[in-house]
Amino acid sequence: MLGICRGRRKFLAASLSLLCIPAITWIYLFAGSFEDGKPVSLSPLESQAHSPRYTASSQRDRESLEVRVREVEEENRSLRRQLSLAQGQVPVHRRGNHSKTYSMEEGTGDSENLRAGIVAGNSSECGQQPAVEKCETIHVAIVCAGYNASRDVVTLVKSVLFHRRNPLHFHLIADSIAEQILATLFQTWMVPAVRVDFYNADELKSEVSWIPNKHYSGIYGLMKLVLTKTLPANLERVIVLDTDITFATDIAELWAVFHKFKGQQVLGLVENQSDWYLGNLWKNHRPWPALGRGYNTGVILLLLDKLRKMKWEQMWRLTAERELMGMLSTSLADQDIFNAVIKQNPFLVYQLPCFWNVQLSDHTRSEQCYRDVSDLKVIHWNSPKKLRVKNKHVEFFRNLYLTFLEYDGNLLRRELFGCPSETDVNSENLQKQLSELDEDDLCYEFRRERFTVHRTHLYFLHYEFEPATDNTDVTLVAQLSMDRLQMLEAICKHWEGPISLALYLSDAEAQQFLRYAQGSEVLMSRHNVGYHIVYKEGQFYPVNLLRNVAMKHISTPYMFLSDIDFLPMYGLYEYLRKSVIQLDLANTKKAMIVPAFETLRYRLSFPKSKAELLSMLDMGTLFTFRYHVWTKGHAPTNFAKWRTATMPYRVEWEADFEPYVVVRRDCSEYDRRFVGFGWNKVAHIMELDAQEYEFTVLPNAYMIHMPHAPSFDITKFRSNKQYRICLKTLKEEFQQDMSRRYGFAALKYLTAENNS
Repeated sequence: MLGICRGRRKFLAASLSLLCIPAITWIYLFAGSFEDGKPVSLSPLESQAHSPRYTASSQRDRESLEVRVREVEEENRSLRRQLSLAQGQVPVHRRGNHSKTYSMEEGTGDSENLRAGIVAGNSSECGQQPAVEKCETIHVAIVCAGYNASRDVVTLVKSVLFHRRNPLHFHLIADSIAEQILATLFQTWMVPAVRVDFYNADELKSEVSWIPNKHYSGIYGLMKLVLTKTLPANLERVIVLDTDITFATDIAELWAVFHKFKGQQVLGLVENQSDWYLGNLWKNHRPWPALGRGYNTGVILLLLDKLRKMKWEQMWRLTAERELMGMLSTSLADQDIFNAVIKQNPFLVYQLPCFWNVQLSDHTRSEQCYRDVSDLKVIHWNSPKKLRVKNKHVEFFRNLYLTFLEYDGNLLRRELFGCPSETDVNSENLQKQLSELDEDDLCYEFRRERFTVHRTHLYFLHYEFEPATDNTDVTLVAQLSMDRLQMLEAICKHWEGPISLALYLSDAEAQQFLRYAQGSEVLMSRHNVGYHIVYKEGQFYPVNLLRNVAMKHISTPYMFLSDIDFLPMYGLYEYLRKSVIQLDLANTKKAMIVPAFETLRYRLSFPKSKAELLSMLDMGTLFTFRYHVWTKGHAPTNFAKWRTATMPYRVEWEADFEPYVVVRRDCSEYDRRFVGFGWNKVAHIMELDAQEYEFTVLPNAYMIHMPHAPSFDITKFRSNKQYRICLKTLKEEFQQDMSRRYGFAALKYLTAENNS
């Protein structure tokens, strides 16, 4: 108790010093500013203009006074820092002697109100409670539309998650594309104490479509205007962010600023740091009306409840209608309209310190917002040039951005200790499944992989494809890792139809892939390739999970289940579409087999016809696939018959058969228990046979496997005895599951395995 009171006395003394020193100083300055009972201006030029008694001596006196003022201000700053430290050390007590912890990061508390409370002796507590409670939920709204914005927003989210100490609730105003991508991403990310709600941006278009907009963000750049109408009526406040924002501090610090709003202040904004609204950038430049430099809307604090009471909808609409009569269109989307409203109603704005929105467009005054790295709070890449923008410290900002861009998102799945989390059924089921596994089992890691949830980012690049109206379209499905990236261009040259690819990459590798793809004319000219990133986690290559991801996200009635190491023959896409009709795949359970061959040569003159391929087979340039190491895998295709076949022919399933097939999109998924090397395709073909699929070999189709270094997984299989033992165990368990699912018909698989 004695310690607490001593702390209180020190705290009170510091506060009084902080208030009294400036007062005494300004009394002294005020008294010194009178000569013969008349006030004297501190400005030398003003004195010279109005007082004949101006002398060099009095100018020196005033200069010394100005120096003293600066010294006192510096002392004040030092005292404020000490006071801030004292605040952080004072525990907060509630009635009934219960204590509660709060976020005490620098800038989160309202220090002015706290000082006022202490000086007034208001309350028996040692200080006023900080603005943000430990488990208080912070609400963030983001407008996000399209493939590129969906990719950009992930870096923003990572930077927020990295620093945060509070539960977060993201309100995403998204089009159908962004919702599909981000819903899957957050669902598979499984970050504790994070909730995400989506609002259909396409339904909001009618609210703002009447406003002509020249900004590159298009119609979605106007949707922040309708947030009061879009977000839940019981939501009182929200932080609104652009997708090109990077946080360098805990977002709770920004949330705490709401407590500094006074009177009718309902918008928290940072002043625009360019000369845009001053109208002097070029001759005849005519911007929308704004208060001074205007305000940037990349970061907004919205008091939604008060805005609704003020009839914000009516306010901004009337302003926009009036200004558009003269301006004809907006140049900076919602920002122009926000500024026009503020010009008429300046009392609406609480001006945020500029470090809450350091704007990195060309020719801005952003350098005035910080003197040190620790001053940075929020970085805003608000130029169309993004990372190529001109700025003295752009290299530092770029490195900070790239840190989050390539940061392993799996590391952000950390619990907020002491904060209750909402019940997540998927998470609970996962924990239950994992708890049922025996950690002492030598195959535990294999079994665990089956239940691992891999963070997944669908459509990493722009995708655009409309299936043919004749319902014959076929999508090539494959999976790959970074070491097979070089195959992409060749496959795109051989297959003109849609492609669905699942890529197993780390966050850093995903960015390498992005740069590779954007630098390739072949890949950038193709918009019908869906790239789905499955982020690395665990020690095994989840080959069948990857196949399932690629299969699940196709838009055609049929799919060609291939591997990334194979090049399809030229014209295979059109040939398969004709075969779909010929074999009536729509109404029958058929799996069309594309015969597989291989070459041991890295440079191959690819055969342009079946006749040319047969000639290369005879010459020893080509071989039937894996004939020398795994004959059983493709022997049932009956290559001898294929050589002379002119019509499709049926073959029977045999043990270890693993052909590459074309099937309907409603085909069964691959079994996830098989990871890395071994039995991943065999199990799938076995299940198709159990479901009474008819295997039909296409007489004029072929694909060729290109040589490559052995994968890491096949090396583990060959060198690790336990790996092989576990694979055998998983095979036996799969066959037992087949017997349970398909009954008597599945007995042949046990018999075939025993005979093989």
